[in-house]
Amino acid sequence: MKKHVINYGLMGLCCSLALLIGGCSSGQVKMGDESAKSTATGYAGGSSATGENSKLEHCNRPVGTMSVYEDRSAQWYQTWMANMRGDRTTTSIVPVIRLLAQQSNCFAVVERGRAMDAMARERGLMDSGELREHSNFGKGQMAAADYTLEPNIILSSNDVGGIGGTLGGMLPGSYGDIASSIGSKMKFKDSQSILTLIENRSGIQVAAAEGSASAKDAGGLLGMLSGGGGGVLSAYTKTPEGKVIVGSITDAYNNLVKAVKSYKAQESASPYGHGTGGSLQVN
Repeated sequence: MKKHVINYGLMGLCCSLALLIGGCSSGQVKMGDESAKSTATGYAGGSSATGENSKLEHCNRPVGTMSVYEDRSAQWYQTWMANMRGDRTTTSIVPVIRLLAQQSNCFAVVERGRAMDAMARERGLMDSGELREHSNFGKGQMAAADYTLEPNIILSSNDVGGIGGTLGGMLPGSYGDIASSIGSKMKFKDSQSILTLIENRSGIQVAAAEGSASAKDAGGLLGMLSGGGGGVLSAYTKTPEGKVIVGSITDAYNNLVKAVKSYKAQESASPYGHGTGGSLQVN
């Protein structure tokens, strides 16, 4: 009986600490729960958007079409994959950027990812004569991508020193020692994103922007609940890397839109344009 009392006491302690950093879970699924959202929210249809981030930049009309290229061989992507703890459902950041782009109405997004395979299948069916008459899948209908947007992300994880002692000082006796131990495992997750916009016809970079975000990591704290009666809070063992990355991308995208709005073409040193000779001569 004493053992159960201790376990329940530990559960109460950890749940109290959890409330300080995000609240306890009731186990009930909530559709549209605000606590589950990132900085990329809502939806878009054409030029209309609903529920978007109130701080998202907007344009009166698109400056052109855009595809998003995610370099999965890049070091940042490999690091991100390695830290997702086997969760492969949130590894691509392309959908986030596409949502932000359409909501902002600054770019019309064109498909250049895996859905291109489905588009090719439909055209194959048309060529084979299997589609109905007037299906209208003839040639010359796909929109060109005027620009390509490429994201690069810098991840960092910094241990937080004094927070364990602060938590421990709030509670008496052995509970204070436990809180100090748990609190010492808390971290702050930081993410910095760099977005570059390439003009596809010339290959020239026309804009670049940086964004950043940070969040407190409760994973270390609540991960200690794996024993005893802690299974009821296992959902809290997820770290907030995903939300931090989305936050930094949103910040970077906003800055990119600001750069696009104030865009001025770079003057070439050559009368024939960029790539036909520069002003830095070599003897």
